[in-house]
Amino acid sequence: MNSPFSAASFTKTYDNGATSDLWLANAQLILPDQVLKGSVTIEQGVITEISEGDHVPEGATDCQGDFVLPGLVELHTDNVERHIEPRPEVDWPHLPALIAHDAELASTGITTVFDAMRVGSIHSGKKGRYVDYARKLADELLAARAEGLFKISHFLHLRAEICSETLMDELAAFSADDRVGIVSLMDHTPGQRQFRDLTALRTYVAKKRGMNEAEFAEHVENLLALQKKFGAAHEAGAVKEARRLGAVLASHDDTTAEQVVTSSANGVGFAEFPTTFEAAKACREQGIAVMMGAPNLIRGGSHSGNVAAEELAKADLLDIVSSDYVPSALLLSAFYLAELWSDLPRAVATVTCNPATAAGLRDRGRLDIGQRGDVLRVRKTSKAPVLCGAWSQGKQVA
Repeated sequence: MNSPFSAASFTKTYDNGATSDLWLANAQLILPDQVLKGSVTIEQGVITEISEGDHVPEGATDCQGDFVLPGLVELHTDNVERHIEPRPEVDWPHLPALIAHDAELASTGITTVFDAMRVGSIHSGKKGRYVDYARKLADELLAARAEGLFKISHFLHLRAEICSETLMDELAAFSADDRVGIVSLMDHTPGQRQFRDLTALRTYVAKKRGMNEAEFAEHVENLLALQKKFGAAHEAGAVKEARRLGAVLASHDDTTAEQVVTSSANGVGFAEFPTTFEAAKACREQGIAVMMGAPNLIRGGSHSGNVAAEELAKADLLDIVSSDYVPSALLLSAFYLAELWSDLPRAVATVTCNPATAAGLRDRGRLDIGQRGDVLRVRKTSKAPVLCGAWSQGKQVA
């Protein structure tokens, strides 16, 4: 069987911001295979030394027994979209939105993010239309990064919407220089995958788009027609475009074993939010890493009625956790899994090493010599972990 991370065979390092030196001592270091009482030294943005013991040398920060772990790596978050459109049909200025998004993620311990942007728009129909925005937003994000305006490391995640009209044109506007790390195959056609239950879709669009019953029925009919017309060509085209861009390919909302077999044939490296136990099990058999949402895990179930993340975790079918739509849930989920598995290093890997590896990033996600100096200081309380400090390449960002 292939490794769950075999599709991610490249390394991308783009950050050129300022780096700093840092010395954290008297900490519980969460290493890949153990928790070690000791200290970690970061010089010029890179981890240069890890030593054992509770001694606090002069010039070091006394962590007073708090945990020190790698910065969190987020592969799929809708948070940037929430900032640019804080309410339905409200377009917020993009640069302030991006800076606020970046600061929010830093404040939750996320030091690397793949910002999800939809590509594939719908211009037909009276309601449920989606406009093109990804290319313009990506340009603004990349420009802000080049100017050093961000606290943390940003990559692009293009959510390729199969059920759309303009997917191929929008993907063609991106190049290998655009920092696209992930392309995910999204098919939100009503009646399958995430929206097998049309009640869940009706609730979602009624709240977001204000549709009545007649408008909802027309919307569903339009989406079904689009999928019939473009579905197969868009899926094949998006797979080809992911290769052109040098991006890792991800599937989304796989529901059946047959869909997972197709994902594997397409070269998918990890599966975002499989909706059934059957699909997650098939992912394991196909060597595809399974990612689930932290809100699902913390809330005890899916808000859409899909398989519970905890059920998959108990069955050893969970590799990666994503904050999805609640950035602060990522850190919380790691400590939740640590209790469930009685294994803190394994739990922390689901939000650090495993997502980094799945996305092809070999320079972060572990406390190890030569890794990026992206680290967190976390205090465990009786109710929740508390972030006491976050550093990106040794520079404090929270």
